[in-house]
Amino acid sequence: MGRFHPHSDGTIHDHDHVTARDVGDHSGYPETGTARIEVLEDILSENDRVADANQKDFAEAGVRVVNIMSSPGAGKTTLLKRTLAALAEGTRIGILEGDIATSIDADQLEGYGAAVSLVNTSAGFGGECHLDAVMVRSGLARLPLPELDLLLIENVGNLVCPAEFRVGEHAKAMVYSVTEGEEKPLKYPVMFRAVDVVVINKVDLLPYLDFDLDKFLANLRAVNPQATTIRASARTGEGLEEWCSWLLGQAASNA
Repeated sequence: MGRFHPHSDGTIHDHDHVTARDVGDHSGYPETGTARIEVLEDILSENDRVADANQKDFAEAGVRVVNIMSSPGAGKTTLLKRTLAALAEGTRIGILEGDIATSIDADQLEGYGAAVSLVNTSAGFGGECHLDAVMVRSGLARLPLPELDLLLIENVGNLVCPAEFRVGEHAKAMVYSVTEGEEKPLKYPVMFRAVDVVVINKVDLLPYLDFDLDKFLANLRAVNPQATTIRASARTGEGLEEWCSWLLGQAASNA
C-alpha cells in the first residue's frame, strides 16, 4: 500500500507504512502539507474499499472476525494456543497469522484443530509493521471461510500501526502485558481507543512488579471508558474462561 505513515502527534515517516484516519496537523510542512494529506486520504480510501470487500465475504460466509493486537511479546500467541485448546472442539476457528517475517508463531498454532493462514509482510508488502485490508485479503484464500464460525487475526506486534487500519473485522481486541507499564494508554491512545476489549495479560507477575493496576485502569478509562477488561495469565490459564466467553459472544452474533 502506501509509503507515508502518520502518528498521533501529526508526524509522518516515509518508511513503507500506510496511514491513519487522522492525518494530523501538517502546518509544519508548508510546502507539502496539503499534498501529503491528499495522498494519505487516497491510500486510506483504497484500504477501506478492500476492508468493505473483506467484510462482505465474511458476511456471506457467516463468520465473525476479531482483530487481535498487542505490542511484541505481550502474549498473543500463547493466549491463542490456550484459546484453541479450549474452544476448537466446539467452535470452528480459523487463524490469520500476521508477522513481518518467519512462521514461528503460525507453527506454534498448528495442531490445535484450527485452520491457519500465514501472512508475512516482508513477502511483497514492504515489511510493514501491521496488517492492512489488502494483506488480510491475500491470506483469506487459504482459509475455508464458509466452514468457520470465528476468524481470529493475530496482527503484527506493534502498539500504533495495527489500530489504524480497518481490515473488515467485526471487533478489535488487545492483549496488554503488565510488564509494559501503567502509562501506555496515555502514550498510545489510538490503539487503546480503538479496541473493544483489553486482555490484561501476565497478571501472575504482579507480585514481582511495581505495576499499579488501578492506575492502568484509570488511564485506560480516560481514553476508552467503554472497553471491556479481562485480567488474565496466558501462562497459568487465569481469565481464559472469561476471554473465551467474550469470543463465543462474538461468534454468537451471527446466530
